[in-house]
Amino acid sequence: MSTIEVKKIVKAIETSDGAGVKLKRSIGIPELDFIDPFLMLDEFGSENKEDYIAGFPSHPHRGIETVTYMLNGEFRHEDSSGNKGDLGPGGVQWMTAAGGIIHSEMPIMKEGKLHGFQLWVNMPAKHKMNKPSYQNIEPKEIPEFKDQEKKIKIIAGKYQNKIGPVKGISVDPIYIDVELEKDKIFNFTIPSSHNAFIYLVTGEIKIGNKKHDQLQNSNLVCLQNGNDLNVCANKKSKFLIIAGRPIGEAIARGGPFVMNTKQEIIKAIQDYHSGNFVQK
Repeated sequence: MSTIEVKKIVKAIETSDGAGVKLKRSIGIPELDFIDPFLMLDEFGSENKEDYIAGFPSHPHRGIETVTYMLNGEFRHEDSSGNKGDLGPGGVQWMTAAGGIIHSEMPIMKEGKLHGFQLWVNMPAKHKMNKPSYQNIEPKEIPEFKDQEKKIKIIAGKYQNKIGPVKGISVDPIYIDVELEKDKIFNFTIPSSHNAFIYLVTGEIKIGNKKHDQLQNSNLVCLQNGNDLNVCANKKSKFLIIAGRPIGEAIARGGPFVMNTKQEIIKAIQDYHSGNFVQK
């Protein structure tokens, strides 16, 4: 089995989305358009309510899945399929937009710290026009592994015989939250068939055996394909490990729509404006 090494390091850029929510984006930017099957990664976080209070009012999606993971704060999700759920600290919402959904994500909190992530996952062409679905995952449903060296939360995938609650996703995703103490090493196996990356939330880490640039907060690390991932914490660190099986199909983007051709994007826009968009 081969050791996984660093392929590329990307620094997240500051931007805004929704109704002006300030965030850092590391996938879906000029330096890193996508990592098949992942289309976008945002980290949102602030203690200033003006940076998040406007939230993400109603907007459409087609052809993708959105994954929201909250560390601090509380948002409410509502969508055109009738789903409604409150997302608080440690919770996850995995929404499969598929053929079409309109949803909103608005803050319940009026002040305090907000911190979380949203990931966009592509869908194979054969599934893009399926019916939408929604998984609201409470913190208590997410298995943990904890010892003196580390604390692991398994959102999707498997670690030490603990299996994450996310099910039925075509790209067979891995989504692991790792807190690692100083000078400790975390070993994890990733299928060689998967594309993978690490997002460093806090701390300082070294990956693999080869020398690479110093990793900083809000760095995204694209990983070479392999099996054995070794991460050493130079100081206490928190990071996400995310991986998925690549789809290998053409990608056409149009704002909140991701399809395979420009014609399909045009059709999505026409459907939205004509009132024929929502799939039920």
